[in-house]
Amino acid sequence: MWDPSRYLRYRDERARPFHDLLARVPATTARTVVDLGCGPGNLTTTLAQRWPQARVTGLDSSPEMIAKAVGLGSGIEFAVGDVRDWAPDPTVDVVVSNAVLQWVPGHEELLVRWAAQLSAGAWLAVQVPGNFDAASHRALRAVAEDPRWREPIEPLLRSAPVADPVGYATLLTGAGCAVDAWETTYVHLLPADRAADHPVLTWMEGTALRPIRASLGGDTPAWADFRATLGRRLAEAYPVRDGLVYFPFRRHFFVAQTGARAVADQRPAVRENP
Repeated sequence: MWDPSRYLRYRDERARPFHDLLARVPATTARTVVDLGCGPGNLTTTLAQRWPQARVTGLDSSPEMIAKAVGLGSGIEFAVGDVRDWAPDPTVDVVVSNAVLQWVPGHEELLVRWAAQLSAGAWLAVQVPGNFDAASHRALRAVAEDPRWREPIEPLLRSAPVADPVGYATLLTGAGCAVDAWETTYVHLLPADRAADHPVLTWMEGTALRPIRASLGGDTPAWADFRATLGRRLAEAYPVRDGLVYFPFRRHFFVAQTGARAVADQRPAVRENP
């Protein structure tokens, strides 16, 4: 179960990659814009501001997230659904998926399918975290090796659930798209309060620790013990400096225009005058 309040604790830091991704989508008009994995809907509303004449829809697998999104009263169409089952209609001109596909095994096949189903000239904009080898995840894997928790947690650990930007660029150009792919490492400065939990632990509770908490039974002694052990590891990996924790976070991006590469390949070559 997703908890929107936990996820939104660092809403500004989580929003920045979304805005950076959207800034590289050059579409000036759109008939339908879709946010796949819209979460609590706070970022989906910016799509309606960017394309005010478009029909904007948001899809998420979490009923709790969709309830939060509907509660915004934005007039945007929000629905519960699995991105694996989604298929575009002919009016979809922009598809945005922000920090979602890392949860979907085999999402590369989805991307190729969407590229084929979208109308020529449509835009597909995706961001996924690329921090699975960061100190935070190394600490998580180290704690999960403890025999007390190994059995329920080991199947949930994801070592490399995403490709790098070159991998996504290769995949989408092969599907006939023109692709802009890049990566960015954000250094988040997280305020630290001695009386509160370590901020990286709080961050991870909104995402990576969600399935682990569920597997350990929610608010149980097992979860409390695991959480405390991980918190100590994170405090060693990310020390507090002048009241702040410096938290590097790497992310992968790509913006692909469907059919654009095939059209370019069909253009006649321009020859210089002899």
